[in-house]
Amino acid sequence: MDQPLKDAPGTAPGASASPATRAGMIGGIPVVDDSDRSAVLLGTRTGEIGLVHSWELVTAVDGPGTRMTTFLAGCPLRCLYCHNPDTMSARRGVPVRATDLLAKIYRYRNIFKATKGGITLSGGEVLQQPRFAERILRGAKEFGVHTALDTSGYLGRNATDDLLSDVDLVLLDVKAGDEETYKRVTGRELQPTLDFGRRLDGFETEVWIRYVLVPGLTDDPDSVARVADYAASLCNVTRVEVLPFHQMGRGKWHEIGMTYQLEDTQPPSTELAEATREIFRARALTTY
Repeated sequence: MDQPLKDAPGTAPGASASPATRAGMIGGIPVVDDSDRSAVLLGTRTGEIGLVHSWELVTAVDGPGTRMTTFLAGCPLRCLYCHNPDTMSARRGVPVRATDLLAKIYRYRNIFKATKGGITLSGGEVLQQPRFAERILRGAKEFGVHTALDTSGYLGRNATDDLLSDVDLVLLDVKAGDEETYKRVTGRELQPTLDFGRRLDGFETEVWIRYVLVPGLTDDPDSVARVADYAASLCNVTRVEVLPFHQMGRGKWHEIGMTYQLEDTQPPSTELAEATREIFRARALTTY
């Protein structure tokens, strides 16, 4: 969720597109004809259909090996630094059948095996569509494919035990270490994320903590230390990624007419990024 979104093989048309324009393919995956909206709605409720924004093949991003990262549309957070604000609204996704997405995953299974990669479900917020995610994860595991979730954890309550049993890795985006900063960054509360991380610890699910470093927003050492203490308290955290803020998403905010509050914010210096990583390393956390 907080890595740069590259030019994806499949990208959804805009929300204002006509049904005829929206129908077709998204990177080789069929798009459901949404002229029968009641049928699409029923499909999304059962998880047979998901609202997909785009997907891409990446290496060494969003998990180990070559990944097929699928971005689902819709998110309850409004992160000030979001580089994919076009995934915030579910209306910017297109309906895709779980079976069709799984067919694409199956095609890449040998690549995943050779590179020790797999699939990553991202967003938006993947747990806003838990039934669709559950179908994809179950199908991928039946193919022998490694699975990962990239999530803020805010909707962790939506993840059933069955869903989590099919997850090999969670990329947990912890936006801040204190409630005040978290509220400023996301517009929501921190506690659900913390609770979800502890639940994953009970499942012994591998977790990578992700922390976006924004000067003047998330760079306070005391707040960073709280995130580090939290990460160190979990037995299943194998990696921490400190991700320096960038302005690559600014144009998207302008394009969709949303107010972007970080116009004048510069990326963190190398020194600040390393000092932040050292806070995590001081707690014996493998940090990049």
